[in-house]
Amino acid sequence: MDINQQKEQFSITYIRAIAAVAGYSLYRPEVDNDSVDLGIVSRGGTGKILSPRLELQLKCTARDILDENYIKYPLNLKNYNDLKINALVPRILVVVLVPEKITDWIKQTEDELCIRHCGYWVSLREMPDTENLTNVTIEIPRSNQLTPLSLQTIIQRISFGDLP
Repeated sequence: MDINQQKEQFSITYIRAIAAVAGYSLYRPEVDNDSVDLGIVSRGGTGKILSPRLELQLKCTARDILDENYIKYPLNLKNYNDLKINALVPRILVVVLVPEKITDWIKQTEDELCIRHCGYWVSLREMPDTENLTNVTIEIPRSNQLTPLSLQTIIQRISFGDLP
């Protein structure tokens, strides 16, 4: 497996762990031609939309893209355009940051398995068109960490008809 495939698998595993703790199921489109790598679904719900769903475009990088307040990720133009549309199922971009050395991606002892570093999310819905030809640098607030609690909050907002 090459490094990009390893990053892809690691980001999927990160989402699986977050969704499992949050209590949600995952689905995976057979073909990623719409910039959707994974979907998350909640059974039932408390809002006006039952079984709310969220779709994710996953990216994983070891690059130094952190500044004091933001993650600055250069997103491919096709992904940008696919994620900013008014889709029936809300979509978000998730960027998972990992250490440079693959052997540092996880730490394991008898007491814990630590996944390093962190995933961040942002909704690009209704972002403006761009004149860029290849990519758009997306600023994701560092406060937008994807955690089980933040995922539950996003799903709950969707169940009440709001956006992520």
